[in-house]
Amino acid sequence: MSKRKNSMSSFSKSSKESIFNKIGKFFSKIFHIFDNKLTIMIVPHEKGKVVNFQTNVLAMCLAVVVVAGILFSFIFFNKHAVASSAEINRLYAENRQTMASLDELRDENNNLLQTGKRFQSSLSNTLSLLGIEQESTQTNTSLNNSDLSSLFSTEELSAGSIKETADIRQLTSYLEGAVQPIEQIGKMLETQNSLFSDIPSIWPVRSPQLHVSMPFGPNVHPITGQWYIHKGIDMSTWRSGDPIYATANGQVVNAFYDAGYGNNVIIKHKHGIYTRYAHMNSIHVEKGEFISQYKVIGTIGNTGITTGPHLHYEVHIGSDVVDPNKYLNIKVAH
Repeated sequence: MSKRKNSMSSFSKSSKESIFNKIGKFFSKIFHIFDNKLTIMIVPHEKGKVVNFQTNVLAMCLAVVVVAGILFSFIFFNKHAVASSAEINRLYAENRQTMASLDELRDENNNLLQTGKRFQSSLSNTLSLLGIEQESTQTNTSLNNSDLSSLFSTEELSAGSIKETADIRQLTSYLEGAVQPIEQIGKMLETQNSLFSDIPSIWPVRSPQLHVSMPFGPNVHPITGQWYIHKGIDMSTWRSGDPIYATANGQVVNAFYDAGYGNNVIIKHKHGIYTRYAHMNSIHVEKGEFISQYKVIGTIGNTGITTGPHLHYEVHIGSDVVDPNKYLNIKVAH
């Protein structure tokens, strides 16, 4: 057994030595290959000195690798430079377009500011006519706390956008200063609208064929032929049945038939004003009923003492009869 173990041990050592010898011979061959001498000769076409130099395979391979690396690097960086140049050109074009848009925005900003100034001037004149006092100055707190002005900071002002930002802040100031007066105007118009609804301010008949057949004041009576004071306005559309509208909000105090006025309605309005609608064909309201302006209270007719279908319309203030034309907001050619 000991002999067998010794033989196996000697075989293992010999096999290891054989492997190392083979590896050593392999690297030795490679070294000899790379160590082979090369002579490179450069022969000019014309007569001249021939240039030659010696090197080995290893140096030649290293030189090829270096040249290939330099060539690859040149191609790579050149391609990258072309792409960068294209990107720079694109950014330059975008920058020019942005500058053009900025110039246009500045022009529009200036036009907006000028419009704001005209608006403020017109608003001031309107407020003066209406007797509404306007604050002459705007507080810095109101200006600085505005939503629009909060978009701009002191740093931005110092960065070069002073004029544009100041213009926008000034426009913001104009608009903020207009809010309260416009609200006051709205309230005033609402009050006036309510007032116009409470006084007889519209025509009781609305028709393209409407005409005034007899005005208020001295007239010749169409039946007796005598001069008399006509206490209202006669309106005609040359036909019966056209609607008659209440000229203001109020309460019906009478709706009855009279021998002279025929079917007629009397409405009581605010401020001691009464209106009468006479010679109606039909009555659509009842005594004591509250009605609103523009409500149909009846139709044009030919009842009572008349020479044709028409509406006789009167306006009374207290016990006085007044010319309805002073309260009508529509003029009809006649």
